[in-house]
Amino acid sequence: MNRQIKAVALISGGLDSMLAAKTVMQQGVHVEGINFFTGFCVEGHTHAIKKQDKAKPKRNNALWVAEQLGMKLHIVDVIEEYKDVLINPKHGYGANMNPCLDCKIFMVGKAKQWIKENDFDFIITGEVMGQRPMSQRKETMPVVARESGADELLLRPLCAQNLPETLPEREQWVNRDLLHDFSGRSRKPQMALAAEFGFEDYAQPAGGCCFLTDKAYSSKLVDLWETRGEKIYDLDDVMLLKVGRHIRPSPRFKLIVAREDGEARFMSGYKKEYVNLNCSSHRGPLALIVGEPNAADLELAAQIVARYGQGRNDATVDVEIRDTKSVSQHLTVKPLLSTEINLAWFI
Repeated sequence: MNRQIKAVALISGGLDSMLAAKTVMQQGVHVEGINFFTGFCVEGHTHAIKKQDKAKPKRNNALWVAEQLGMKLHIVDVIEEYKDVLINPKHGYGANMNPCLDCKIFMVGKAKQWIKENDFDFIITGEVMGQRPMSQRKETMPVVARESGADELLLRPLCAQNLPETLPEREQWVNRDLLHDFSGRSRKPQMALAAEFGFEDYAQPAGGCCFLTDKAYSSKLVDLWETRGEKIYDLDDVMLLKVGRHIRPSPRFKLIVAREDGEARFMSGYKKEYVNLNCSSHRGPLALIVGEPNAADLELAAQIVARYGQGRNDATVDVEIRDTKSVSQHLTVKPLLSTEINLAWFI
């Protein structure tokens, strides 16, 4: 009796991984998805807590893709294992703090481990040669296959015809002629294939789904490491770097000021971990203080928070400051003028 061939597809939530999985499913292969949670993905809670872009769907696109394809999705927590990838990337960083090549090697390597443990036959990714400047170049694609340990078990359906034949093709688990020859940065071939498959709603490409490709986020991460004196972080750090204005008026402390109600609600969950403050005489934002501020620093922090509240044009604003045990002190401060705010404070 012939055994059902099974593959696992790396599902990011983007169009490419969706099309790659569907291409192989069309050939009768049993495909399940796998999504590795590092904490740095744009998807998930980050969109859900914000009120902006109300028209956009608030969804985890990896879960949504799996639902559209009718496949099982395995979400694997790799937060701790991923730290070494980010902190010590063998192949370095991209334009920002994105270790894209090391990241791809790591995730394909984890998928190789997964198929071995779960009796699957090969791995699918949505990579397209020439699409990403660091991890999807002609010269780096063999590096991913080799250093991940996946070797010929790694199939890239969207650009397979531009690459050497892999084991799934040689064993005729899939028909190479029904795979694709996409290359370059143009999205037109993918969009045409999506239309052919009947996919009308899918995540639009915007430089990937990882915050580490974002310049502003990367600057905040570098600042975090520099002030700590070492490259360490935890999940709370990752999440807080995603929200609010980050303002460092002094090496001793940083302010995280909520930009909208959704961010304030999320940040309120950290009141027992950080000194926090908000205007008590006017409507204004919640802010968290990270670091060890002195009395003068607290007054400056109160002035900054007052600047972002509705009392910014008043002579004085009352600000309540609470420590991690909810013990309060009250300051009456003059809101900083725009000319008194140093742009160098903003991370």
